[in-house]
Amino acid sequence: MSPIYWAIFFVSAATLTFEIALTRIFSVAQGYHFAFMAVSLALLGFGASGTALAVFPKLLRRDLPSSLFIYSLLFSLSLPACYLISNYIPFDSYQITWDRRQILYLAIYYLSLALPFFLAGLTIGAPLALLVGQESRIYFFNLAGSGLGCIAALVSLSLVGGEGTVVLASLGGALAALLLAYGRSPARIAASMAVLIVWLLILLRPPDYFTIKMSPYKPLSNSLRYKGAELLLRRWNAFSRLDVVKSPGLHAAPGLSPSYFGPLPTQLGITTDGDNLRPLTSATPDTDLSFLDYLPVSLPYQLLTEPRVLILEPGGGLDLLVALRKGAQKVVAVEANPLVTYVVRELYGDFAGGIFQERRVTVVNEIGRSYLQRTEAQFDLIQLSLSDSFRPVTSGAYSLQENYTYTEEAFIGYWEHLSPQGILMVHRWLQIPPSEGMRTVALAVTALERAGVDPGQHIAALRSFSTMLLLVKRSPFTPQEIEKIREFASERQLDLVYYPSMPLEEANKIYLLEKPEYYLAYQDLLRAQDKAEFYRGYPFDVSPPSDDRPFFFHFFTWKQIPAILESLGKIWQPFGGSGYLVLWALLILALLASLVLIILPLSFLRGIGGRGIRGRVFLYFFLLGIGYLFVEIPLIQRFILFLGHPVYALGAVLFALLTFSGLGSLSSPRLPLGRGILLLVAMIFLYPFLLPHLFRSLLGLGLGLRLLSSILILAPLGFLMGLPFPKGIAVTSRFAPGFIPWAWGINGCASVLSSILASMGALTFGFSWVLACAGGAYLVGLAVFYPLIRGTREANS
Repeated sequence: MSPIYWAIFFVSAATLTFEIALTRIFSVAQGYHFAFMAVSLALLGFGASGTALAVFPKLLRRDLPSSLFIYSLLFSLSLPACYLISNYIPFDSYQITWDRRQILYLAIYYLSLALPFFLAGLTIGAPLALLVGQESRIYFFNLAGSGLGCIAALVSLSLVGGEGTVVLASLGGALAALLLAYGRSPARIAASMAVLIVWLLILLRPPDYFTIKMSPYKPLSNSLRYKGAELLLRRWNAFSRLDVVKSPGLHAAPGLSPSYFGPLPTQLGITTDGDNLRPLTSATPDTDLSFLDYLPVSLPYQLLTEPRVLILEPGGGLDLLVALRKGAQKVVAVEANPLVTYVVRELYGDFAGGIFQERRVTVVNEIGRSYLQRTEAQFDLIQLSLSDSFRPVTSGAYSLQENYTYTEEAFIGYWEHLSPQGILMVHRWLQIPPSEGMRTVALAVTALERAGVDPGQHIAALRSFSTMLLLVKRSPFTPQEIEKIREFASERQLDLVYYPSMPLEEANKIYLLEKPEYYLAYQDLLRAQDKAEFYRGYPFDVSPPSDDRPFFFHFFTWKQIPAILESLGKIWQPFGGSGYLVLWALLILALLASLVLIILPLSFLRGIGGRGIRGRVFLYFFLLGIGYLFVEIPLIQRFILFLGHPVYALGAVLFALLTFSGLGSLSSPRLPLGRGILLLVAMIFLYPFLLPHLFRSLLGLGLGLRLLSSILILAPLGFLMGLPFPKGIAVTSRFAPGFIPWAWGINGCASVLSSILASMGALTFGFSWVLACAGGAYLVGLAVFYPLIRGTREANS
């Protein structure tokens, strides 16, 4: 088989490996939100490649292997080079509103990332334009390689980290160049081998300058700024980078009572992607742990005797120490990240007092929802630990982050696993005006109302200077329990927020606000007859998230815009505190760039095809780009619940869709396009109803079986999604072959726009809505393109 196909395969694999590596690298360097923005704009490179091939026909040299050799070798060289450029550009999103240089840095940042995608697009787009009749085979190797790249990225991230995965992707480009040079030119073979050897040496001994430069505002960076601070450990797995830091500035005891005057024990810090710093507290036999009695999370142990406890995301074990000190009969600690367990149990077990090996403790490495799905056990106390860093509600930086721990379905699951006198405890950061705390109680109210009980009798809450503690009890709180809660708050100088029949006079007594905002907000919510009307009238969006819209940190409402614009650039937040509006700015920027990339070639293509053909080709391939990403992105986000981590979901969904799309492409010459799209649309509309039932049935399986199940669930959909593009290219080649590079560019630009629009749609309306729009895009595309399909049939008959 021609080396051209295998070159396409390896470049496609390297491209997807690089793309997944970017999501992890930028999650570490800047944050989850920045990873989304960087990859979305970098995909413009694919659109630009189609434009370049259409505007500059010389790029389509008839000696195709020579052209592809150059593109592949440049692609290989560009990956580490562009990573290093983006890594060392002094871009600072906090300063962008008053330092105009930051706009230039941001432009360089994005352009540098677009270059490898541009070169990959040339490598795939040129054969599509020149090898007429081979589009199904080309698209198969493109998608099959992309599927392999997903798997390679997941394995590589665990073995060599984010930086090493970039180098591994570069090897794929060099291997493609070597295949194209083999048997043609000794000089090209030598050049390819030299590049391969260099990347192998760097992979084996990565130089220091390849290390990811982290934002100075991340908790890990802040901790390392103290004199005498030391980084003790760094480990990667497929979905996180874990660091252990020793720092004089580390004193973590969220919500600690001001009544405690003693010292805190020595602590180490555990960070995930440089964020979410969790304390690993010294608990050796001679350590004074009396401060644990003054933490808000010790309250439930005043109400329960020798409880059976479930702690979700215990991290370094602070909440576990409280449970053991307070006489818990049994503790199940469910930690999703096995690296955390390894650090606390194996590397620092003696320092932590052996808490993960304690006979009363069972440690489970999986996501909490998965564990609850497969266990029938009931617990006297279920605790949702405070596992993330404080995030100002005004920043909007984490709006895009899915969180399936805080959804209606999750809270119903917690409620069902409580014993008759059991308590659900949720510890969150305090925000003014109330936001996190309000959304948490909204989730609890929804779960209780669905259970058919009066929420007001089952809820109690109090706040410290920095945190909010919510208790949800399976049975109504008794007068004796309420008195214990009042005594606990009084002795530890914590403010009461709510308990059944609590008078206004007991609120806002310690940490004084201008008015008792939390008390009033809780009262208004619990008394509201129309909860939807209450949420619409609230300053922030505090409506309860669902599995179809699991964005706990998305508090934006349009009524906030005047306040955002007034404070823009005046608060120390990413992008000047513009928050959710950054997505709109990104959409406008992508739209302008896409319009240039699509409209510009028209002036060079006037003599090709008729006006009607041009419009139909444009709409068809544009709608295919919209439809494919409108399926892909919500499925990736939805499968996070099923697989537990964004990178697992990204890898599994992309692997399944791309690999089976490749098989669909290979089969496309023998299948009818019209009926294939209609069947695809029917499946797209079916999946939002099918997935929740499948997830409930399969969520209790082990990770390996869930990964296999994900691939099998998505295989039929992926197969059908592989038909429209190669069939469309085949039809276009009959009427206007010169449009093929332009069609490739249109599809790439639409992918950029749809990646942003899909995320915005999911934030606002939910995943099901986005999938419905995907089905609509495929249907409209079929209707627009059908006259050309019919013309092809008539020409063949």
